[in-house]
Amino acid sequence: MLQIDHWKRVLIWALCAAGLLLALPNAFYSRVEGVNDARAAIVVEGETALLADQAAGWPSFLPSSLVNLGLDLRGGAHLLAEVRVEEVYESRITALWPEVRDALRPLRSEVGTIRRQNAPTDELHVKIGNAEGMAAAMAAVRTLAQPVVSLTAAGEQDLAVRGEGDVMIVTLSDAEKLATDERTVQQSLEIIRRRIDEVGTREPTIQRQGSDRILIQVPGLGSAQELKDIIGTTAQLTFQPVVGRTTDGTATPGIGEEILPSLDEQGTFYILEENPVVTGEELTDAQPSFDQNGRPAVNFRFNPSGARKFGDYTAENIGNPFAIVLDDEVISAPVIQSHIPGGSGIITGNFSVEESTNLAVLLRAGALPAGLDFLEERTIGPELGADSIAAGKVATMVAFAAVLVFMVLSYGIFGLFANIALILNVALLFGLLSLIGATLTLPGIAGIVLTVGMAVDANVLIFERIREELKTARGPARAIELGYEKALSAIVDANITTFITAVILFVMGSGPVRGFSITLGLGILTSVFTAIFVTRLIIVTWFERRRPKTIEV
Repeated sequence: MLQIDHWKRVLIWALCAAGLLLALPNAFYSRVEGVNDARAAIVVEGETALLADQAAGWPSFLPSSLVNLGLDLRGGAHLLAEVRVEEVYESRITALWPEVRDALRPLRSEVGTIRRQNAPTDELHVKIGNAEGMAAAMAAVRTLAQPVVSLTAAGEQDLAVRGEGDVMIVTLSDAEKLATDERTVQQSLEIIRRRIDEVGTREPTIQRQGSDRILIQVPGLGSAQELKDIIGTTAQLTFQPVVGRTTDGTATPGIGEEILPSLDEQGTFYILEENPVVTGEELTDAQPSFDQNGRPAVNFRFNPSGARKFGDYTAENIGNPFAIVLDDEVISAPVIQSHIPGGSGIITGNFSVEESTNLAVLLRAGALPAGLDFLEERTIGPELGADSIAAGKVATMVAFAAVLVFMVLSYGIFGLFANIALILNVALLFGLLSLIGATLTLPGIAGIVLTVGMAVDANVLIFERIREELKTARGPARAIELGYEKALSAIVDANITTFITAVILFVMGSGPVRGFSITLGLGILTSVFTAIFVTRLIIVTWFERRRPKTIEV
């Protein structure tokens, strides 16, 4: 006999109610058509959130997650950036000089004086006083070389050392340059992703193109310039000793020094030591705040290594100025008043609240290892998206109506029950998309249309099986029960293979392919649930109340 336990009935209807509740906000929230004008930026506890949807009567205490619209439906910003990997070579060579100097100091009696000379940015030139000691000097510097961290360069060293007269030239090896290029682009990808996620945008497309280019697409942004403002800043923070000040920006700095402009004081330049005491890479946190005068500022905190170096330097240099440098500009150069042992401090300057918030976001996300050149930038308006949404609605409604009519004509009242389950299936699908914060793209709409067509497959298998059982002169209750039992294996097998395909598309694909695979995969889950559980519960409830002697399927 047909029978479904009471707790199972409650659970099935509870899941349906939860799905409907998660899906309903999409009907009560109105999408902003003019993204450029209607988007609002708010700051909550130092975090910037971009609002692209407007409430239209939905209670605040109920779930309010929405299905996010992709770039092709909502509009947004598109950038193609090229990573300046050569800048990393320069940074590596600059940081190498103190190590080379320390390695050569024990050989002073053999190599004579040691002086750094001007050279191309990717080379370190060291002049020694005694050319006869060049072999010993080169051997000492080669001890600094480390194996290249790369699967394709096993056994290679990261430094190449050669001598020309009394000048020793140190460069990165070709294998190290290739490995550095790979690391730089991958690191840039991750940092760009963190920066975009920090400011509240949803489901960006960030992927590598070629050897040194990155494609960035972010739905919901009003212009490409906004996106460039978020990711285009290198945000390289350093803390450097101050040698002096000058008003001549064209002055020639000494060896191991550099001249950088002041951000706040027009016409003022600081002479700084090139090698920083601490860098932004050793920051663990940065939050917007206010200084003692109520002006916007940024609090920061170092990791244990950075805190130790910061504390040691401040203890040894009380009374000396200490420059805070962001992207080759001196934000401030306060005088060290006392030992700062805690590894935390505050960055002050002529910031607005928005600027301090953005700076904190950039510092938390980390510094880009190299600058970016934007080769292509486009702003995609929401008009195309509105047309796509309208076309998608028409396609979905046509497919929906065709399936409803077919099921009623083919299976009568049982087809009507399947149609009810189909409506619940679409609602559950949108509820799941809202719950996981998925992004709906044009291929995603195609996946929904396909799901509508496939959603009744399981019901067709069940109903055909019930027809076969009725032909054996079994009673209607036994025919329904056997129809579900014998069709179950075919339903599971058919949907598992399709679900595996959706998973492979999600793992191996990107962008539009992933959007299609998400709606297809979730649609399979909801359609199987509604066919096996919801439709059966509706049929059992109907049968218990009507108790028909015969049934027509």
